[in-house]
Amino acid sequence: MDILKRIAEQREREEKLKWEGTFRDYLEMVRERPELAQTAHSRVYNMIADAGIEKDDNGNPRYLFFSRELFGLDRAIEQLVEEYFHSAARRLDVRKRILLLMGPVSGGKSTIVTMLKRGLEEYSRTDAGALYAIKGCPMQEEPLHLVPHSMRREVEEQLGIRIEGNLCPACRIRLKEEFGGRIEDVPVERVLLSEDDRTGIGTFSPSDPKSQDIADLTGSIDFATITEYGSESDPRAYRFDGELNKANRGLMEFQEMLKCDEKFLWNLLSLTQEGNFKAGRFALISADELIVAHTNEAEYKSFISNQKNEALQSRIIVMPIPYNLEVSEEEKIYGKLVKESDLGHVHLAPHSLYAAAIFSILTRLKESKKQGMDLVKKMRLYDGKSVDGYKEADLEELRNEHLDEGMSGIDPRYVINRISSAMIRTEANCLNALDILRAIKDGLDQHPSITKEERERYLNFISIARKEYDELAKKEVQKAFVYSYEESAKTLMDNYLDNVEAYCNWTKIKDPLTGEELDPDEKLMRSIEEQIGISENAKKAFREEILIRISAYARKGKKFDYNSHERLREAIQKKLFADLKDVVKITTSTKTPDENQLKKINEVTATLIDKYGYCSTCANDLLRYVGSLLNR
Repeated sequence: MDILKRIAEQREREEKLKWEGTFRDYLEMVRERPELAQTAHSRVYNMIADAGIEKDDNGNPRYLFFSRELFGLDRAIEQLVEEYFHSAARRLDVRKRILLLMGPVSGGKSTIVTMLKRGLEEYSRTDAGALYAIKGCPMQEEPLHLVPHSMRREVEEQLGIRIEGNLCPACRIRLKEEFGGRIEDVPVERVLLSEDDRTGIGTFSPSDPKSQDIADLTGSIDFATITEYGSESDPRAYRFDGELNKANRGLMEFQEMLKCDEKFLWNLLSLTQEGNFKAGRFALISADELIVAHTNEAEYKSFISNQKNEALQSRIIVMPIPYNLEVSEEEKIYGKLVKESDLGHVHLAPHSLYAAAIFSILTRLKESKKQGMDLVKKMRLYDGKSVDGYKEADLEELRNEHLDEGMSGIDPRYVINRISSAMIRTEANCLNALDILRAIKDGLDQHPSITKEERERYLNFISIARKEYDELAKKEVQKAFVYSYEESAKTLMDNYLDNVEAYCNWTKIKDPLTGEELDPDEKLMRSIEEQIGISENAKKAFREEILIRISAYARKGKKFDYNSHERLREAIQKKLFADLKDVVKITTSTKTPDENQLKKINEVTATLIDKYGYCSTCANDLLRYVGSLLNR
């Protein structure tokens, strides 16, 4: 790749996006494309929607704009988009509220805001997200604000748009002094949003109340020009460069808003309710922008307990952003963070991050009052796995049982810190699940906020995570030991299905060698069904369910195969594994294997490396570990 050539091409693309004209030209553009007059909230929602929306099996939306970077927050994101962004885009009253993301540390709040800011920068460079402003305006003013109030209703009806807001003081005096009131001659340009250039995207962070000035939000007097213009109330002697000015038409991030001094928050009252704010000696200044703040739960509770904050409380929409509660999604978080590091040469054995994720999720779950439900079952249900005796309705009931679930527990940052520590210290250039769980355990004593009672709970969760990994490890080795695993599984399943069909239809099975007609092999069927806990009383219903599924597939022209029924697949696997258990045990635990055993070990090692993502180091470690498990 020619880097300089690509940079030049990028510069050319930016140049092509530039556009300049007059208000007359802009008015014709709005006539053809009324969406150019959309509000900041509408632009943000359309940006999210245009990135794509997928539906899961239950009809729940999944927003692709967020799903590429955020994992396991689909429910929180859905609430955020539908209850705030979508409603605000339709000009409902929620657009007059500050969006406050509230959740635990390292839960994704800052990432959401960063994605919105980066997304707006890119979206403003597309046709759908294009926006235009009065050229030279320090607040990238909407040109339609030039339309006199007396004419606005007529213009709105003619163009099919809404015009809200007034000219900023700087544009008002320019219209009078430079253009003699001729609004049709006022220059208009296309604006590209940029956080670095402070164009349509602002960030305010509280500091020492004694040194921080309100000018950081609303702008300040330009003392260098005040002698020229003679008055502090002359807009030409004022710098409209506060964060509220610069974020107009876009988004302002209010970092740690609730840590801010009260006098700074007062400016937000009229901005949120009326769409304007006060600066110095000027009339109210209109601003069309999305205010996004974030805080943790403790600070929010302290904020709402103060009666002085009641006026601001009513102008805030609080969106909880809890920790992810799905193991497979947590694994993706760690995988993403590891890839971003410079430790790519260290190989992570399969399931190592998964074991760490199990520990993290267990610390965030709350005990259920539902009979027979423990944290491990709950964890599996949340992760989309089937648990005997529980259905989709039970999952919704569990999620509604504790509305604050996920607002506490171990944060991803701690776990990735421990993983990083283990990766730095390893000499083998390979880490497995046991290495990572050991690193997490060693770090508990160094964690400043963990109490003695929590430490005991967390040690128990590490033990549970190890037990879950033990089962995964055994399955991995057992699968590798099965020669032509898919063929063996298919043969066993076909045999089972032939017997099930004969059993349900009260027919016989023909022996392929002798041609003799035989009764269905009850012993074979039960040996498979018992692997997944199908009782004697439930076997008939299970077998009939299998036949119904086969018929449904046939009607749709689809073939019923090994992966078509999850529970049957699990039963087939477990049956094969049970038959091979003794072979696995002997082969992995023999210190001086004979020629056949050595050949088998080499075959299994090769399978683990070629098919399951192991390296030679972790493959041999896995075999030794599973051998010790089977001999206990």
